Amino acid sequence: MKNRYLSFLAICLSVLGFTSCMEEDPNPAEGTVNPVASLYVVRDAFHEKDMALGTGALFGAYQAGGVVVSDPSGKNWPAGLVAIQDTWRGNQRGIILNLGEQAAATFEVGDSVLFDVRGTTLTRKNGVLQIVGLKPEAIQKKATGLPVAPKTVSVNELLTNFHKYESTLVMVSGDTDPLPVTGETYAGNKQVGDGSGKTITLYTAADAAFSGRKLPASASFVGIPTIAENGTPELRMRTSADALNASGPIYANWPESFEIPDYNEKKSYNMKNADGSSNNARNLATGNWTLYQSILEQTAGRDVIVSGKQAVRFQQNLTESAYLQMNFDLPNGATKVTLWYATYYTDKPSTWQLEYSQDQGTTWTKVGNAVSDAERNHKMATFLMDISGPVRFRINKLGLGTSSTTVNNGRLGIDDFAVYQN
Repeated sequence: MKNRYLSFLAICLSVLGFTSCMEEDPNPAEGTVNPVASLYVVRDAFHEKDMALGTGALFGAYQAGGVVVSDPSGKNWPAGLVAIQDTWRGNQRGIILNLGEQAAATFEVGDSVLFDVRGTTLTRKNGVLQIVGLKPEAIQKKATGLPVAPKTVSVNELLTNFHKYESTLVMVSGDTDPLPVTGETYAGNKQVGDGSGKTITLYTAADAAFSGRKLPASASFVGIPTIAENGTPELRMRTSADALNASGPIYANWPESFEIPDYNEKKSYNMKNADGSSNNARNLATGNWTLYQSILEQTAGRDVIVSGKQAVRFQQNLTESAYLQMNFDLPNGATKVTLWYATYYTDKPSTWQLEYSQDQGTTWTKVGNAVSDAERNHKMATFLMDISGPVRFRINKLGLGTSSTTVNNGRLGIDDFAVYQN
């Protein structure tokens, strides 16, 4: 009974554009349950056996909806299926609508739909959670052309919490593994890894419009996570445009995840030797780095820990630059650098930039634009370049002074710094 009561409360709150389970009513003493359930609640109601949807199953709600993210034009998405997603209280979830080929073809990416679930069934078919029995006339198209941005996730996060991302639009950045041979194309099953030790299958149908295109060694792959015929997770790109930021392969033993040495060896932002000289260089897994006005830390829920247990944290309110700097060169140039960043806990954002040097750190050149949009939820930054010959990189957190109503200079978190060869 307790679980049913909690589920009822969730239904009341899970509405598209509403925050209360009571609609306005001329009689203030009365109210009605909002008829729209979020996809989070629809999925949560499923317990691995077929379930008839309707007011009984969803505690009074009988509608659901979302924004279309699937695109059949690339011929890499199953005919007759439409993937939609919505967000409720920060929780994004997706579901498949099994409509049949003719009806499914009438929906495009960015269409906002609302539909009546009464008389439909929530089931797993070929491993994929979907709504079947939905009649086209029960679907209302509320808007078109809405922007749909993929959620950036690591391979480890995607596989560990697959239920959160199934049938939504995501972006995974990584290398094909093994690296493609000359002339290799997208067609078939390809493994994509990001240095976490895990890979996700990138599936491209033989008759997909882009199946014959050259497979990049590394890219940010946008697609819809789903279940393959053999029951394993896979990622399906929709069109060739879903491969972004293609580059050479990642350097061996990268990304730098800042797990070595133990954080206790760099606990102070600016460490000094007994004679007053700087003591901020440390041997990390990829080589020797300088952490000036930055430390290694592991405070869960506050530091930007994307993998492992540690990450880098930069000092706040400085009037000088803080650095995370490579003291060694990579031999084969660079085509791309990726890294994850966020604010520390509830701090204000800050401004930082990526810089490179080709004269062993004597002079440094900025790559792209400075970054000032850090927030609590971590993001991936991607920098594209065409650098030949030995190169090293650093993060320069600008010294903008003390945070105020006009200045943002909080602590900055960095993790999983990756460099890709030319």
